Amino acid sequence: MSIFAKKSLGQNFLISPRITEIIAHTADLKKGDRVLEIGPGKGMLTRELLKTGARVIAVEKDDRLIPILLENFARETREGRFTLIHGDILEIDLSTLITEPYKVVANIPYYITGEIFRLFLSDIKNKPTAILLMVQKEIAQRLKDTKESILSLSVKAYGDVSIVTHVSRGNFFPVPNVDSTVIHIHSIHDPFTDSVHEKRFFEIVKAGFAHKRKKLISNLSDVFEKEEILTLFKQNNISENARSEDIPLETWLTLAKK
Repeated sequence: MSIFAKKSLGQNFLISPRITEIIAHTADLKKGDRVLEIGPGKGMLTRELLKTGARVIAVEKDDRLIPILLENFARETREGRFTLIHGDILEIDLSTLITEPYKVVANIPYYITGEIFRLFLSDIKNKPTAILLMVQKEIAQRLKDTKESILSLSVKAYGDVSIVTHVSRGNFFPVPNVDSTVIHIHSIHDPFTDSVHEKRFFEIVKAGFAHKRKKLISNLSDVFEKEEILTLFKQNNISENARSEDIPLETWLTLAKK
Protein backbone atom coordinates (compact mmCIF):
# COMPACT_ATOMS: atom_id res chain seq x y z
CA MET A 1 0.00 0.00 0.00
CA SER A 2 1.48 3.32 -1.11
CA ILE A 3 1.17 6.20 1.32
CA PHE A 4 1.90 9.65 -0.02
CA ALA A 5 3.01 12.41 2.30
CA LYS A 6 0.36 14.89 3.34
CA LYS A 7 1.46 18.47 2.85
CA SER A 8 -1.13 19.60 5.41
CA LEU A 9 0.70 17.52 8.06
CA GLY A 10 4.14 18.74 7.01
CA GLN A 11 5.23 15.17 6.25
CA ASN A 12 8.65 14.34 4.82
CA PHE A 13 9.44 10.69 5.48
CA LEU A 14 13.02 9.87 6.50
CA ILE A 15 14.32 7.23 4.07
CA SER A 16 18.00 6.96 5.04
CA PRO A 17 19.00 3.85 7.04
CA ARG A 18 22.32 5.52 7.88
CA ILE A 19 20.62 8.50 9.53
CA THR A 20 18.23 6.32 11.53
CA GLU A 21 21.21 4.28 12.78
CA ILE A 22 23.01 7.46 13.86
CA ILE A 23 19.94 8.70 15.74
CA ALA A 24 19.38 5.38 17.51
CA HIS A 25 23.07 5.13 18.43
CA THR A 26 23.13 8.69 19.81
CA ALA A 27 20.04 7.98 21.91
CA ASP A 28 22.24 5.54 23.86
CA LEU A 29 19.34 3.22 24.61
CA LYS A 30 19.52 0.09 26.71
CA LYS A 31 17.15 -2.82 27.02
CA GLY A 32 13.98 -1.72 28.76
CA ASP A 33 14.55 2.02 28.31
CA ARG A 34 11.44 4.05 27.47
CA VAL A 35 11.31 6.08 24.27
CA LEU A 36 8.58 8.43 23.12
CA GLU A 37 8.68 8.69 19.34
CA ILE A 38 6.69 11.51 17.79
CA GLY A 39 5.48 10.94 14.25
CA PRO A 40 6.90 7.48 13.43
CA GLY A 41 5.62 7.73 9.87
CA LYS A 42 6.18 4.38 8.18
CA GLY A 43 8.41 3.14 10.99
CA MET A 44 11.96 3.33 9.61
CA LEU A 45 13.36 5.04 12.73
CA THR A 46 11.03 3.02 14.96
CA ARG A 47 12.66 -0.20 13.80
CA GLU A 48 16.13 1.04 14.73
CA LEU A 49 14.94 2.14 18.15
CA LEU A 50 13.37 -1.26 18.82
CA LYS A 51 16.61 -3.03 17.81
CA THR A 52 18.22 -1.54 20.94
CA GLY A 53 15.79 -3.41 23.17
CA ALA A 54 14.04 -0.20 24.19
CA ARG A 55 10.29 0.03 24.71
CA VAL A 56 8.82 2.50 22.24
CA ILE A 57 5.63 4.51 22.63
CA ALA A 58 4.88 6.06 19.24
CA VAL A 59 2.36 8.84 18.70
CA GLU A 60 1.08 9.14 15.13
CA LYS A 61 -1.49 11.67 13.95
CA ASP A 62 -2.04 10.33 10.42
CA ASP A 63 -4.76 7.65 10.54
CA ARG A 64 -3.55 6.17 7.23
CA LEU A 65 -0.32 5.04 8.89
CA ILE A 66 -1.88 3.30 11.90
CA PRO A 67 -2.64 -0.07 10.22
CA ILE A 68 0.80 -0.10 8.56
CA LEU A 69 2.59 0.46 11.87
CA LEU A 70 0.46 -2.12 13.67
CA GLU A 71 1.23 -4.68 10.98
CA ASN A 72 4.95 -3.89 10.79
CA PHE A 73 5.40 -4.10 14.55
CA ALA A 74 2.83 -6.76 15.45
CA ARG A 75 5.40 -8.94 17.21
CA GLU A 76 6.82 -6.06 19.24
CA THR A 77 3.27 -5.04 20.15
CA ARG A 78 2.52 -8.54 21.47
CA GLU A 79 5.78 -8.49 23.44
CA GLY A 80 4.83 -5.18 25.05
CA ARG A 81 7.79 -3.34 23.50
CA PHE A 82 5.77 -1.22 21.09
CA THR A 83 2.72 0.88 21.89
CA LEU A 84 1.02 2.94 19.20
CA ILE A 85 -1.10 5.95 20.09
CA HIS A 86 -3.28 7.50 17.40
CA GLY A 87 -3.41 11.19 18.17
CA ASP A 88 -1.82 14.63 18.15
CA ILE A 89 1.20 14.90 20.47
CA LEU A 90 0.21 18.49 21.28
CA GLU A 91 -3.20 17.38 22.56
CA ILE A 92 -2.39 14.15 24.41
CA ASP A 93 -2.22 14.05 28.21
CA LEU A 94 1.44 13.15 28.66
CA SER A 95 1.15 13.01 32.45
CA THR A 96 -0.65 9.68 32.19
CA LEU A 97 1.06 8.39 29.04
CA ILE A 98 4.54 8.09 30.56
CA THR A 99 5.29 8.13 34.28
CA GLU A 100 8.80 6.64 34.20
CA PRO A 101 12.07 8.20 32.93
CA TYR A 102 12.08 8.42 29.14
CA LYS A 103 13.72 9.96 26.10
CA VAL A 104 12.06 11.73 23.18
CA VAL A 105 13.10 10.89 19.62
CA ALA A 106 11.36 12.58 16.73
CA ASN A 107 11.37 13.52 13.08
CA ILE A 108 8.63 16.11 13.35
CA PRO A 109 6.96 18.56 10.97
CA TYR A 110 9.10 21.66 11.28
CA TYR A 111 6.15 23.97 11.85
CA ILE A 112 5.65 22.52 15.35
CA THR A 113 9.32 22.67 16.42
CA GLY A 114 8.76 25.58 18.79
CA GLU A 115 5.71 23.93 20.34
CA ILE A 116 7.66 20.69 20.90
CA PHE A 117 10.44 22.60 22.66
CA ARG A 118 7.93 24.38 24.88
CA LEU A 119 5.92 21.23 25.62
CA PHE A 120 8.78 18.98 26.72
CA LEU A 121 11.12 21.56 28.24
CA SER A 122 8.67 23.90 29.96
CA ASP A 123 5.04 22.81 30.07
CA ILE A 124 5.16 19.28 31.48
CA LYS A 125 6.48 18.26 34.89
CA ASN A 126 7.76 14.84 33.84
CA LYS A 127 10.44 16.10 31.48
CA PRO A 128 12.41 13.65 29.30
CA THR A 129 16.02 12.93 30.23
CA ALA A 130 17.03 13.71 26.64
CA ILE A 131 15.54 14.83 23.34
CA LEU A 132 16.78 13.84 19.87
CA LEU A 133 15.06 15.98 17.30
CA MET A 134 15.29 16.50 13.56
CA VAL A 135 15.04 20.24 12.97
CA GLN A 136 15.56 22.65 10.13
CA LYS A 137 19.27 23.36 9.71
CA GLU A 138 18.80 27.08 10.33
CA ILE A 139 17.17 26.35 13.71
CA ALA A 140 20.15 24.22 14.77
CA GLN A 141 22.52 27.00 13.73
CA ARG A 142 20.63 29.52 15.86
CA LEU A 143 20.78 27.18 18.85
CA LYS A 144 24.57 26.84 18.55
CA ASP A 145 25.35 30.40 17.44
CA THR A 146 27.65 32.45 19.67
CA LYS A 147 25.02 35.18 19.45
CA GLU A 148 22.03 34.43 21.68
CA SER A 149 18.36 34.71 20.70
CA ILE A 150 15.01 34.11 22.36
CA LEU A 151 15.05 30.63 20.81
CA SER A 152 18.53 29.68 21.99
CA LEU A 153 17.95 30.94 25.52
CA SER A 154 14.55 29.19 25.69
CA VAL A 155 16.22 25.84 24.99
CA LYS A 156 19.58 26.29 26.75
CA ALA A 157 17.81 27.26 29.97
CA TYR A 158 16.66 23.65 30.29
CA GLY A 159 19.52 21.60 28.85
CA ASP A 160 22.73 21.35 26.84
CA VAL A 161 22.45 21.29 23.05
CA SER A 162 24.71 19.28 20.73
CA ILE A 163 24.73 18.88 16.96
CA VAL A 164 24.56 15.18 16.06
CA THR A 165 24.67 15.30 12.27
CA HIS A 166 23.56 17.42 9.35
CA VAL A 167 21.03 15.77 7.06
CA SER A 168 20.74 16.83 3.43
CA ARG A 169 17.29 17.12 1.90
CA GLY A 170 17.86 14.05 -0.30
CA ASN A 171 17.45 11.82 2.78
CA PHE A 172 13.69 12.46 2.80
CA PHE A 173 10.72 11.72 0.60
CA PRO A 174 9.26 13.85 -0.69
CA VAL A 175 12.37 16.01 -0.87
CA PRO A 176 11.86 19.13 1.29
CA ASN A 177 13.01 22.62 0.36
CA VAL A 178 15.46 22.83 3.27
CA ASP A 179 18.32 20.85 4.78
CA SER A 180 18.01 19.43 8.27
CA THR A 181 20.05 18.74 11.38
CA VAL A 182 19.66 16.23 14.20
CA ILE A 183 20.13 17.91 17.57
CA HIS A 184 20.58 16.31 20.97
CA ILE A 185 19.26 18.13 24.04
CA HIS A 186 20.67 16.44 27.12
CA SER A 187 21.26 17.08 30.83
CA ILE A 188 17.66 18.32 30.91
CA HIS A 189 16.67 19.97 34.17
CA ASP A 190 14.39 22.63 35.59
CA PRO A 191 16.49 25.76 36.23
CA PHE A 192 13.72 27.70 37.88
CA THR A 193 13.33 27.99 41.64
CA ASP A 194 11.54 30.22 44.10
CA SER A 195 14.22 32.86 43.50
CA VAL A 196 14.24 32.57 39.68
CA HIS A 197 10.69 32.40 38.36
CA GLU A 198 10.11 30.98 34.88
CA LYS A 199 7.49 33.53 33.89
CA ARG A 200 9.71 36.42 34.97
CA PHE A 201 12.71 34.98 33.09
CA PHE A 202 10.83 34.85 29.79
CA GLU A 203 9.30 38.27 30.38
CA ILE A 204 12.78 39.74 30.73
CA VAL A 205 14.24 37.81 27.77
CA LYS A 206 11.39 38.83 25.45
CA ALA A 207 11.74 42.46 26.53
CA GLY A 208 15.50 42.29 25.95
CA PHE A 209 15.03 41.21 22.34
CA ALA A 210 11.96 43.35 21.61
CA HIS A 211 13.88 45.91 19.53
CA LYS A 212 16.94 44.50 17.79
CA ARG A 213 18.52 47.87 17.03
CA LYS A 214 18.30 49.10 20.59
CA LYS A 215 20.79 48.44 23.36
CA LEU A 216 19.81 46.04 26.12
CA ILE A 217 19.53 48.80 28.69
CA SER A 218 16.86 50.54 26.58
CA ASN A 219 14.89 47.37 25.92
CA LEU A 220 14.75 46.45 29.61
CA SER A 221 13.16 49.76 30.53
CA ASP A 222 9.77 48.11 30.00
CA VAL A 223 10.35 45.60 32.81
CA PHE A 224 12.68 47.44 35.21
CA GLU A 225 12.86 50.90 36.73
CA LYS A 226 15.82 52.93 35.44
CA GLU A 227 17.72 52.93 38.74
CA GLU A 228 17.12 49.21 39.14
CA ILE A 229 18.58 48.55 35.68
CA LEU A 230 21.71 50.56 36.43
CA THR A 231 22.21 48.69 39.71
CA LEU A 232 21.73 45.29 38.05
CA PHE A 233 24.14 46.17 35.25
CA LYS A 234 26.79 47.25 37.75
CA GLN A 235 26.31 44.13 39.92
CA ASN A 236 26.61 41.81 36.91
CA ASN A 237 29.36 43.69 35.07
CA ILE A 238 27.14 44.40 32.07
CA SER A 239 28.22 47.27 29.84
CA GLU A 240 25.61 49.96 29.23
CA ASN A 241 26.39 49.49 25.53
CA ALA A 242 25.68 45.75 25.61
CA ARG A 243 23.34 44.12 23.09
CA SER A 244 20.93 41.38 24.07
CA GLU A 245 22.57 38.77 21.83
CA ASP A 246 25.88 39.17 23.69
CA ILE A 247 24.46 38.34 27.13
CA PRO A 248 24.97 34.70 28.24
CA LEU A 249 22.25 32.52 29.75
CA GLU A 250 23.66 32.71 33.28
CA THR A 251 23.33 36.49 33.29
CA TRP A 252 19.74 36.37 32.06
CA LEU A 253 18.91 33.96 34.89
CA THR A 254 20.53 36.33 37.36
CA LEU A 255 18.48 39.25 36.03
CA ALA A 256 15.34 37.20 36.65
CA LYS A 257 16.10 36.67 40.34
CA LYS A 258 13.70 38.23 42.81
